[in-house]
Amino acid sequence: MTAPLLVRALRRERVERTPVWYMRQAGRCLAEYRALREKHGILEIAREPELCARVTRMPVDRLGVDAAVLYADIMLPLDGMGVPFHIQPDLGPIVERPVRSMKDVAVLRVVSAEVATPYLFETIRALRLDLPPEIALIGFAGAPFTLASYLIEGHPSRDYALTKAMLLGDTLLWARLMDMITEVLTRYLRAQVAAGADVVQLFDSWAGALAPEDYERSVQPYTQRIFAALGPGVPRIHFATGNPALLALVGSVECEAVSVDWRLPLDEAWQRIGDRAIQGNLDPAVCLAPWDVVRSRARDVLRRAGGRAGHVFNLGHGVLPDTDADTLARLASYVREQTAAVAA
Repeated sequence: MTAPLLVRALRRERVERTPVWYMRQAGRCLAEYRALREKHGILEIAREPELCARVTRMPVDRLGVDAAVLYADIMLPLDGMGVPFHIQPDLGPIVERPVRSMKDVAVLRVVSAEVATPYLFETIRALRLDLPPEIALIGFAGAPFTLASYLIEGHPSRDYALTKAMLLGDTLLWARLMDMITEVLTRYLRAQVAAGADVVQLFDSWAGALAPEDYERSVQPYTQRIFAALGPGVPRIHFATGNPALLALVGSVECEAVSVDWRLPLDEAWQRIGDRAIQGNLDPAVCLAPWDVVRSRARDVLRRAGGRAGHVFNLGHGVLPDTDADTLARLASYVREQTAAVAA
């Protein structure tokens, strides 16, 4: 059986057109999702396989994208670690007992992924049976640094002062915490692949807050360990946003593709990541503009990709909540038409 288009593109095979999907496509801008959210919370949906599968499938049907990305939250691995948390509307994840000492780390648990989040793997298995074979199913996790930041800060942060203080000032505590998180995330992603995920993406959403030397010394080794443990069985996408100075380091980690934000033109970003596939990199805010602007910016991304093997069209970060779903559907159609014509 032929692999899904996204999988083949991430392996830098010659494909019939450029695949399209959008980060945070499962939810946010979809009216069907908003209606569901009036009855159910984010974590309730993520932890209920029938609801989770329904939301994951929504953008495939509504937007015409080439992949379904699992509707989950990067905090879910904390379920198995014994860390209570909740999602506060308009703020984000709140860790009820932040981890700031060796004693706090000592009580964290490492259990099998199937024991920690069984609902997630039930959802993946159901989706893989339900989705058309040409639609890739993307699993994901937050990267060790980003998850550690939430554990230490206790909530979203502007400066990550507590996290940086531990990283720079208590290297033993930092290493203990990162070792544990890395083991948990490795099990989590391996189990997603075993359940049927075709692709996995590691989101290091807050890595851009770091200087390159701190990232290279205290963060990159843990991310590298996860990707190495996964191996090349399914394509692995590495995503870190906010600091173009990190891009060469992000690209040096063992993975098939690097997802890049909009802070560098796609062709320049591709030079920096080297011999990898690339995913991106339209600014999500562009999709709030009139269609002529969206089309022009998308055309520029495709021009910079130059029809080279290994490009996946995506946004440079997640879909913004006020985005018109019709715009995203029209954009996916535009990319399909433009790149199919080039491939022909």
